[in-house]
Amino acid sequence: MTAAGDRLGPTLFERSRPGRGGGRIPHPPKDALSRIPPDQLRTEGPHLPEVAEPELTRHYVNLSQLNYAVDTGFYPLGSCTMKWNPKVNEWAARLPGFASLHPFAPDELAQGTLALLWELEGALAEIGGMRDVTLQPAAGAQGELTGILMVRAYHRSRGDLERTEVLVPDSAHGTNPATASMAGFKTVSIRSASDGGVDLEAFRAALGPTTAAVMITNPSTLGLFESRIGELIEAVHAAGALAYMDGANLNAIMGRFKPGEAGFDVMHINVHKTFATPHGGGGPGAGPVGVGEKLLPFLPSPRVLREPDGSFRLERPGERPTSIGRVRSFAGSAGVLIRAYAYIRAQGDAGLREVSDDAVLAANYLMTRLTGVLDIPFSRHCMHEFVASGATLKAETGIRTLDVAKRLIDYGFHPPTIYFPLTVEEALLIEPTETESIETLDAFVEALRSVVEEAHADPDLLHSAPHSSPVRRLDETTAARQPNLRWRAMTGEQTPCPD
Repeated sequence: MTAAGDRLGPTLFERSRPGRGGGRIPHPPKDALSRIPPDQLRTEGPHLPEVAEPELTRHYVNLSQLNYAVDTGFYPLGSCTMKWNPKVNEWAARLPGFASLHPFAPDELAQGTLALLWELEGALAEIGGMRDVTLQPAAGAQGELTGILMVRAYHRSRGDLERTEVLVPDSAHGTNPATASMAGFKTVSIRSASDGGVDLEAFRAALGPTTAAVMITNPSTLGLFESRIGELIEAVHAAGALAYMDGANLNAIMGRFKPGEAGFDVMHINVHKTFATPHGGGGPGAGPVGVGEKLLPFLPSPRVLREPDGSFRLERPGERPTSIGRVRSFAGSAGVLIRAYAYIRAQGDAGLREVSDDAVLAANYLMTRLTGVLDIPFSRHCMHEFVASGATLKAETGIRTLDVAKRLIDYGFHPPTIYFPLTVEEALLIEPTETESIETLDAFVEALRSVVEEAHADPDLLHSAPHSSPVRRLDETTAARQPNLRWRAMTGEQTPCPD
């Protein structure tokens, strides 16, 4: 019995037998290798496992059945908005006219796709209250970088080279400081006030002639809408800086609050969090960025343009010299963007407002039901997510938030986000989204209630959890700091693998 248990089975290398691969496909010509230039030939064959097609298929199907996915269960991950991905979006993305279009196809042969991308830009601009949108960025984090690079280009175009700092509230999305640093700025953290909002006094004290931008996540990662947003943006613009909004939590405010109309100059949009495209898995992804009038000249190129005759084309090289240039290949991840377009068209204006309303309702329902089970530091009306704390539970039983999360796996639930935001001790950031039924939410509450009761009755049960998963508790810290991603056969004292 290994730390992974018996359900994982042997690896493909352990299943490998010489000569077993290949199957009944036609063999290559005997002189195939001689047709390849000598300098392109390997000196030795690739060290790949040799297995038959049935073994290969069954191996990966068995592994897939061990995975937790949005198609199999509820993800209460705060800050991630892991909502259901409607299958009609997949149908749309697979339509031959979209899926079979070559990325180098000339504009004349890509009119349908270009029209869709142009319409999607308009829809996202309307939702965000922005002047225009670029669809190029391949993820939310790249969208952040794109936005901050446009901020940098704006200040440089004005000869304002002393603006070297970006202010980031401690309740902002976790990638914001890294984004500012990558763009060459110094990050200045702004503390939260006692009510969870930005400390206005500390914020004003940090603003000055060296401030390039402020990156605000609204609603914040505490699940709270920033009630002083008007004052904050007014102070930013008075200081000559720009206001960036992280759109990670846009699912809470669609149709109820337009960041551009509130004064934000730029924001990125996570289509996987708000518009139900696939989430994670290494991509491809999309992180569109909307801008106001000030940053319009600096949008990445090429943009999709509509000609007076109604046809569409991509910008030509050098057509807009003020652009920051490309941030990725082609016009963006078309397949993902088609899914987002299908979702927006299916929902419509009223439907998108209802999505946000239901997401906020679900979060407040969960928060109310968990009051008394865990600490709720900010118990006033939350938005689409809320923060719970296991600080009292830890003090009473020695059980940490990590133990609670691991034990939830035994109840069939994916754990919520833990230890984030960093400003809350033993934090659990919980977000139900609008797509989960009340029965699912109630079952999650009862599971958490049972785990807390177990923490008082039998702490060791939680310390050693999970017990029913294919992989038991591992040394995640060492795995993150010293990753070993290459398989090697175990030898000596490594065999058998210790528990």
